[in-house]
Amino acid sequence: MQEIISGNQRIWFDPELLPEQADACFNPGYWQQSDRVIGSAQGRGTTWFVRGETLDMALRHYRRGGLFGKLVEDSYWFIGWSKTRCAEEIALLDKLVRGGVRVPRPVAARAIRKGLLYSADLLVEKIADARDLVGILQQEELAESVWKAVGRMVRKMHDLQVCHTDLNSHNILLDSQQQVWLIDFDKCYEQAGESWKAKNLARLRRSFVKEQGKRGIRFSEQCWQALLDGYGKA
Repeated sequence: MQEIISGNQRIWFDPELLPEQADACFNPGYWQQSDRVIGSAQGRGTTWFVRGETLDMALRHYRRGGLFGKLVEDSYWFIGWSKTRCAEEIALLDKLVRGGVRVPRPVAARAIRKGLLYSADLLVEKIADARDLVGILQQEELAESVWKAVGRMVRKMHDLQVCHTDLNSHNILLDSQQQVWLIDFDKCYEQAGESWKAKNLARLRRSFVKEQGKRGIRFSEQCWQALLDGYGKA
C-alpha cells in the first residue's frame, strides 16, 4: 500500500488496483459524473458499487449504528492514524488476502481528522456474481461440499488468528463458481490463543438458527455438521 499524507488526511491505496486519482475516488459524485456507478445498497448508509479501470469496487463511508449513531453519525475519536477504523480494516484485509482467505481485496482507505475526531471511507473489491448465504438458502439447499467449503474458509481465517466480530450468515457469500467469500471486517481484529474460536463458531451457528426461524432458510444440524467437518479438515 502507498500512503498519501495531505494536511488533515491520510490515504492508503494500491496503485495497481486504483490507477485513478486516489483522493477523488471517495466521492460518489466522482463516479456519477463519469457514469461509472453500477449499483448501490442501503445499510447504515449507502454503499456505492462503482466500475474502476481495473475492477469493480464497493465504496463505503463509515457510520455509527445504534442509538449513539443517531447523535454522532460518522465521527470517531482520533488516537492515531494507524488506529483509524479504515486503516485497521484495510490492513486486516491485506493480511487475509495474503494468507489465502477469500475476502474483497483492499483498494484504498481514507481518514480525515477533525480536531479530536475523524471520519473515514473504504474502497474494496466488489465480489462478482455473489449472494449471501441467507438469500441463497431461502431459495435452495446447499450441497454438503459447499457447507464444508464454508467451514474450510472460516478455519483459514482462524488459523491467521483473525476474529470476525460479526461472523454471521449474511457476511458469507457464494459466487457463481460456488466459491466462498467472507466480508465486512469493520471492527474485526487479530487475537492470540484458541479459546475464542469456538465462541466465534457458536455465533455463526446462532445466526443460521435465527434466520431459519425468521426467514425459513434451509438449514439443519446436518448442514452445521458438514461445516464443522470442513472446519476440522482445513
